[in-house]
Amino acid sequence: MAIPSFLAELRGLVGTRPLWLSAACVVVLDDQGRVLLGRRADTGSWALPGGIIDPGEQPADAAARECLEETGVEVVPELLAAVTVSPPVTYPNGDQACYLELTFRCRVVGGSARVNDEESLEVAWFAQDALPELDGYNQERLKLGLDCTGETAFRFGG
Repeated sequence: MAIPSFLAELRGLVGTRPLWLSAACVVVLDDQGRVLLGRRADTGSWALPGGIIDPGEQPADAAARECLEETGVEVVPELLAAVTVSPPVTYPNGDQACYLELTFRCRVVGGSARVNDEESLEVAWFAQDALPELDGYNQERLKLGLDCTGETAFRFGG
């Protein structure tokens, strides 16, 4: 998986210590109500498109950029469906992170679904009643994106 240059530089300073990072994720529906998914090259599992927000980048812009980079599909974010925190992640190289994730529901405005970078093995549209197996984390974000009626979902522990 490609690591953004700012993150590679930061990792050079902090090593593998846990980092708090921001990420944008997209739930994309086509005009038939199908969901866009990519099969990740690092794990082989199906997942929603998304990735790290660059410093100074607007989260909605990051969502659209990540979708295009990974899937070849151009989107416009329509609403912020959820603000969640990922479980802690430890990558094979030992890097640790936790992500503040902003999940956007998006509409398609161009492009065509295809593998568009080295992060994906496959990219495809799936009917909502015929989705491939998703881990619980992607299932939750997909549900939040599909169920959102215009108010952003979040958890409050207080």
